Amino acid sequence: MESKILIVEDERDIVDLLRYNLREAGFEVDYVRNGADALQRALENSPDLILLDLMLPEVDGLIVCRLLKNDPRTKNIPIVMLTAKVEEGDRVAGLELGADDYITKPFSPREVVLRVSAVLRRIQVGKQATAEINQIQTHGLTIDLDKHQVLIESGAIDLTATEFKLIKLFASSPGRVYTRDILMDVIWGQEYYGIDRTVDTHVSRLRRKLGDFGKQIETVHGVGYRFKEQG
Repeated sequence: MESKILIVEDERDIVDLLRYNLREAGFEVDYVRNGADALQRALENSPDLILLDLMLPEVDGLIVCRLLKNDPRTKNIPIVMLTAKVEEGDRVAGLELGADDYITKPFSPREVVLRVSAVLRRIQVGKQATAEINQIQTHGLTIDLDKHQVLIESGAIDLTATEFKLIKLFASSPGRVYTRDILMDVIWGQEYYGIDRTVDTHVSRLRRKLGDFGKQIETVHGVGYRFKEQG
């Protein structure tokens, strides 16, 4: 079955370009041109992914993202943001709200198709990992959720509770970018001074303990961290 993509973009030329290339790649494509219609269409048609422009009439793209992610009926729909280069703060804010990726304008149609495909593939892998709730296996690592252990060929790696939470989060959604604020909220569950230093220190220690496997945790400069997708 074709994956359904909802484009939320007010510039007609961009809509036409995206529709053509996504359809050529085998996707079913729908579109709306403002944020209010995006919220309604997402509820009505349950798209598999939303391409969301941040600069929208009526309802701002960040507000649309927040409302979708806060609604139990739409919170699991992946969102890829379309942003201008000058909107770095909005990109970070969108990721913190739960967006799965962002594409910077101007973009190539091929990049859009590849990024959309990658997010959909990542979501599917995440669903499979959730179904196999007791174990996550990736890049030669086995994360045993029941035993709270991370295993490699040579045996178990001694991790703290916080380090285990980090590797579990990263490995559950390979390719997804996590900002430091998101990591702080999910792992520590509270506001904390010195966020950058705290998160960076724990990630650095986790990388060292993982040895060569630590290279799978990639730094996204100016944003945060992600776990490398398997090729």
